Amino acid sequence: MSKNSSSQTANALRILAADAVQQANCGHPGMPMGMAEIAEVLWRRHLIHNPSNPNWFNRDRFVLSNGHGSMLIYSLLHLSGYDLTIQDLKDFRQLHSKTAGHPEYGVTPGVETTTGPLGQGISNAVGMAIAEKVLATKFNTEKHKVIDHMTYVFTGDGCLMEGISHEACSLAGTLGLGKLVVLYDDNNISIDGEVDGWFTENIPARFQSYGWEVVSNVNGHDPEEINAAIEKAKTSQDKPTLICCKTIIGKGSPNKEGTASTHGSPLGEEEIAEMRKDLRWDNEPFDIPDSVYEDWDAKEQGNSNEEEWNQLFDQYQKDNEELASELRRIMNGDLPEGVEEAIYGFIGDVQKDLPNLATRVASQKVLNVLGPLIPELVGGSADLTGSNNTNWDGTIEIRSDNFAGNYINYGVREFGMTGIMNGMVLHGGIRPYGGTFLTFLDYARNAVRMAALMKIQTMLVYSHDSIGVGEDGPTHQPVEHLTSLRTTPNLETWRPCDTSETAISWLAALENSDKPTALILSRQGLPNFERTAKQIDSMKKGAYTLHEPNEKPELILIATGSEVEVAMAVAEEVKDKTPIRVVSMPCSERFDVQSDDYKDSVLGNGIKRVSIEASHADWWRKYVGLDGEVIGMDSFGESAPGKTLFEHFGFTKEQIISKLDL
Repeated sequence: MSKNSSSQTANALRILAADAVQQANCGHPGMPMGMAEIAEVLWRRHLIHNPSNPNWFNRDRFVLSNGHGSMLIYSLLHLSGYDLTIQDLKDFRQLHSKTAGHPEYGVTPGVETTTGPLGQGISNAVGMAIAEKVLATKFNTEKHKVIDHMTYVFTGDGCLMEGISHEACSLAGTLGLGKLVVLYDDNNISIDGEVDGWFTENIPARFQSYGWEVVSNVNGHDPEEINAAIEKAKTSQDKPTLICCKTIIGKGSPNKEGTASTHGSPLGEEEIAEMRKDLRWDNEPFDIPDSVYEDWDAKEQGNSNEEEWNQLFDQYQKDNEELASELRRIMNGDLPEGVEEAIYGFIGDVQKDLPNLATRVASQKVLNVLGPLIPELVGGSADLTGSNNTNWDGTIEIRSDNFAGNYINYGVREFGMTGIMNGMVLHGGIRPYGGTFLTFLDYARNAVRMAALMKIQTMLVYSHDSIGVGEDGPTHQPVEHLTSLRTTPNLETWRPCDTSETAISWLAALENSDKPTALILSRQGLPNFERTAKQIDSMKKGAYTLHEPNEKPELILIATGSEVEVAMAVAEEVKDKTPIRVVSMPCSERFDVQSDDYKDSVLGNGIKRVSIEASHADWWRKYVGLDGEVIGMDSFGESAPGKTLFEHFGFTKEQIISKLDL
């Protein structure tokens, strides 16, 4: 039984937030102080988790979407018994601490996703809830519900203003994600002050229109009202729930509560001293009474939760040996056996046939190989399935009444799709990929960045990769997008030139367990090149010699994607005059980490280099050097057939030969 009143267990959160922000001399105390009671009720009465094993698979997921209030989750994790010490809290916002300015996945035990860019946490949570429902549908039996947990989200006005929240929450309602519960911190304050001047929409009506259950007008400082609302939300079977909690930002600060000044600034020593008096909190900064720790400690209950589940799983395994074995594999994140062999077998078959295919079509053929082998593969597209070719022969579309499928129609929601995929990866047990046109990377850019920052295996399929898109014009012709992807740390970008390289690109995406992968695919048909066994083996190194002249090369042409075809044509045309080596570089990031000896063997020493790619020219300076040349784009595209545009912008065989004076 609790030795302290609910107000004192909540006040521990307020005090820790205020003290840590004050010590760091920066941060956001207002939200943790305003949501203290909501957090206390959820974590102490409802959240099923195990501080001793933050990665227990059947835990409830908790997402702090309004991640600027990070001291709230750090305080919750510390008090509950996670591996987060009081010294870690003292080190808030300091270099290499576990308590960064915004919660970071992989840095702090118990943090499910990196949040801070508003709206992304809630979209990640939608992905987590989708993953839970897909896995529950596949693996649960009538006797054994081995996948059965909730996803809880804290969110604020800022998250709900961001467009991504509309995208993700609309889809969540359509899919009927009953185990998703969002607690909305309705405090009427953002950085610029009271939001009435710029945010007056009817949030309950908005979410009801999405198909959500809504619990309105909950007093966010009354534990019993909060508890009743969560209890009600947990009974919803086929609708996600939004709980609208009226709160006071900075609650507990005697002179600043309810004002924007508490949002993103320390309260000040004098104000905190007065707050301590008002809250009857007699302890010094970072000194928490033992009785409060005892009330918050969740380790014993957490171990009991996991042990109970382990017993359930043991019985499940006895009754369903194959299902249990498959579930263990996907929980561990292991690929099924035979994937690499299947990819190389596919390449061997292609080498015999050498079909002329757009790489988006080649990608679909690869999916027909992978799909039957990898049941946890869940595809999707932002309303461009027929153009991205992201479906395959075994595609079954997921619907609210059928989560036995493997494909999500995301609608025209590129940003939401990417955030949702990130959430599925973070949940575990699902390998999601999703497609759109490369030019619409712009809509999803920040979620792509978050996948790279979190070091997670989100697979991004981008078709219609260049001016080769043609008649749709410059609005649909990506120019700067490859550079944007390639300059993102911890992300691999593969732009294959043909069917064989497309297969290797997919294998790379599946094996890149600690980074996202972007697959960049053509609209137009491309020839499939014949390769030696050595060349096939070298494709996975990111760049390799596709063509070597009979004598020492005088020029090296480096190309990717559809431009490899023209590079090969140039080399063939001038072979009797100028010996040219052609290097295909489908993935510069992969090539960059190869040995110096290998890189020298491909790019040579003292040989002039020229790059050819119908995208932003400046990226290629690092490979061709000051003496080399770049044949690329320095403007947007035009509206005309793709073949006409390649001629207009100087990418034909004849134009390149003339430009290089070959």
